[in-house]
Order: sequence, then C-alpha cells, then structure tokens
Amino acid sequence: MEGFLIFTSIRYDLVLLKAPDLGFANLGWNQTPSPFYMLDLHRDRMLRAAIYWGWEAAITTISGKDGLQNFKEYLQSITTEAGDGPCRLMITLAADGTLGHQISSLPATSVNNLLPRRLPCPNPGGLSQTSEGIPSRDLIYDIYLDSQKTTKSEFTHFKTTFRDIYNEARNRAQIIPGDKKEVLLVNDDGHIMEGSISTPYFWRDGRWVTPPISKQFGSMEGSGGNDGTTRRWALERSLATEQVVLADSLVDGEECWISNGLRGFIYGNVKLH
Repeated sequence: MEGFLIFTSIRYDLVLLKAPDLGFANLGWNQTPSPFYMLDLHRDRMLRAAIYWGWEAAITTISGKDGLQNFKEYLQSITTEAGDGPCRLMITLAADGTLGHQISSLPATSVNNLLPRRLPCPNPGGLSQTSEGIPSRDLIYDIYLDSQKTTKSEFTHFKTTFRDIYNEARNRAQIIPGDKKEVLLVNDDGHIMEGSISTPYFWRDGRWVTPPISKQFGSMEGSGGNDGTTRRWALERSLATEQVVLADSLVDGEECWISNGLRGFIYGNVKLH
C-alpha cells in the first residue's frame, strides 16, 4: 500500500512540568520536566515503523540521540500554535523524512491518570480510590466488543494514517467523536487485539494484563495490536503484564482500564449488551 504516513499523537501539557516536584518518580522522559508526554517512546515507535518499511530518510531524521533531539526541537517549534494547552500534537513522518503536524485542544487530565504509580484493583463497591499516584475513576468509558473480527497486519502492528480498520470498528459500535466509548478489536483467533484508539487492561488472576504484542511484526506472533506508548510505559513499570485475553472471557460490567498517549489511563466498564 502506498500513500500512507507513520504518525503518533502526543499530549502537550504544561502540568507535566510539575510532576517531578510533586514527588512522582520513575517517570522516564517526564522525570526531567517536559510538557511532552512520553516523547521518547513516541519517537521509538515511529522509528520501529520506519525501519520496518525501510524508509532510510525517515530513519535518519529521528534515529539516535541526534534524531531524538531533532524530534524534540520540531515539537518545540510548533508549540507556539498550542498556547497554554493541553493539546494534541498529531505528528506525521513521511518516507522522505519530512515531519508534519496538526494541533487540536484536549481536556485537562490529572497527573495521577497520566503517570500512575499503579492501577487499582477492581473495586466491587464502586467507590472512588483517590490517593497520590492512583488514577481517578471519575472519567468512565463504556467498552464494547467489535462485532466483526480483524486480521493482524502491519497496519494493526504499526500506527499509520491508514485507519480504515479502526474507523470501521468504531462505526459498527456507533461511536462518534466526543463519546466516552471505546471498541475492542478481536483477531481471527478470537483474542482481544487492542482498542480502536487505546490499549486495554483486564483483571486476570489477581493482576492487570494486556494482550501480548510481538517486538517485530509477525502474523503468527502476538495478538496483533499496536505497541502503544503508554502500554510500553506500563509494562516497564509492572503496572500490568502481557497475557492472551479471549474475547469470550469478557464479562458484562467488568472493570477495566484503557490508555493512550493523549489521555493517559482511563477507567472503563465492559458493555456486552
């Protein structure tokens, strides 16, 4: 397929500058004050995609320490358009190494939900758990299961502007922009792959788990979803572990979490009916 771009969506938020002073630790990129949410992980993901497709000019643009600095400086150069934020910075990378962007506003999000120390275990009583480093359940998404299966491909493993697969799943779930809803894609084996715009986490055997994703794309490995930035961040800090999640193991009303590079970690409830 031709004519697509690699892309990522980065949260620009001045509240992130305060995270180290608030006592948050083990933050990765954001341990040194930066308004860009997990910037290095976004770069890494784009670089893996560029390497896969053999886009040499794109690889040169963002690889190594110089590439990371180039990426940071590009983001800094466009934030005059973002004002005080928070904003979504949609960053595209073309085969010729050209970076592009679109900017749109985002709602405020608690630092606890952006950089949680852990994900709280399910709370049958439905009571909110609010303490330092624990994400709030105040924002709740309804989580639906796609009615059709999706075949694993490069375009589910890597994040590109070819979004038909995800748009069609959202249309089937009747999700429109602004809805507090997400739909889970299911592969041909009946395993949960990912959400249309997020990584899901489910409570299994006393821990939070997320569908496995292979380091390199392979149609026979992993569940087929995208290696999201917040997903990688959570796994590296043992907030969750990888495990196959069968679609038919989901229970109506069960608690879960979803995450992405724009909104952080969001509480959800599975809706099967």
